[in-house]
Amino acid sequence: MKKKLFILLYYGIARYLPDSYVPILGGVSNRFRIACVRRIFKKCGKVSTICRMVYFGNGKDVEIGDNSGIGTNNRIPNNIKIGNDVMMGPDIYIPANNHNFDRIDIPMRIQGTSNSKPVIIEDDCWIGARVIITPGKRICKGAIVGAGSVVTCSVENYSVVGVNPARIIRNRKNNGESTNC
Repeated sequence: MKKKLFILLYYGIARYLPDSYVPILGGVSNRFRIACVRRIFKKCGKVSTICRMVYFGNGKDVEIGDNSGIGTNNRIPNNIKIGNDVMMGPDIYIPANNHNFDRIDIPMRIQGTSNSKPVIIEDDCWIGARVIITPGKRICKGAIVGAGSVVTCSVENYSVVGVNPARIIRNRKNNGESTNC
């Protein structure tokens, strides 16, 4: 019952309050959103920012670590795992599953959806604005996903990826040298 009350508070009021970076009211709004998600998410560390208009379904299996933030207008699945020190820009879209399309004798719309593994974003990652991450992918430790990228494969540790579909631009551990995809 308590969780349902906070889901109602979040979706009815908190998500519409001013953005976290608006002077004066932004800080209060951010603290209210964080107070709500602490009671909704499965695990919620010392979150730094939950910006306005974030959608996470019922949030029952969402896990987020310390010092991480979710940007404005993000749409994330209710089973995502976000590590510590993760920065997420605005307008990120991460669907929970895909439509089935194996059979050609019946329309795709009635074939149902696939059950995907959760998206996992490990510690110290930066996800740029308007990124799409397809279901079940892992963004490994220290990775950077450039703005506007579409992630269709998991991203290796300390990789910088970009474009559509996202590909490795460089590796942060190799002194910035490019790596072959």
